Amino acid sequence: MENFIKELTPKKMSDYRLKSNDFIDMYNDDEVEIVDIRMDFETKVWQLNFGLQIPANELPNNINKLPKDKIIVCACPKSDRSIMASTYLNSIGIESKYLADGMLDLMEKLKGGMAKVIDI
Repeated sequence: MENFIKELTPKKMSDYRLKSNDFIDMYNDDEVEIVDIRMDFETKVWQLNFGLQIPANELPNNINKLPKDKIIVCACPKSDRSIMASTYLNSIGIESKYLADGMLDLMEKLKGGMAKVIDI
């Protein structure tokens, strides 16, 4: 964690954010895996039908479920929790970004006929 925080500069912050449109492109190119880090009671109401569902507080016990050959993209409705989850993963050496505009914006981009722009 010490090295991670020492290297964290304003210029470096953009390396950790991923906008929805860029996420879709990278997902379609098989470069990233999305991890819905919301709690179970939240995903029971609505969920993504792709990616992984691992609540943020369960990440430490489920590191083995994360693909090692892809960038992990942490996602929550906005971005608050996903920033923290992504920071945790980066601090332990797992390349991670957070969905900067959140799952709500991603779903807005993928609703209706636009859903076919992502390769599921």
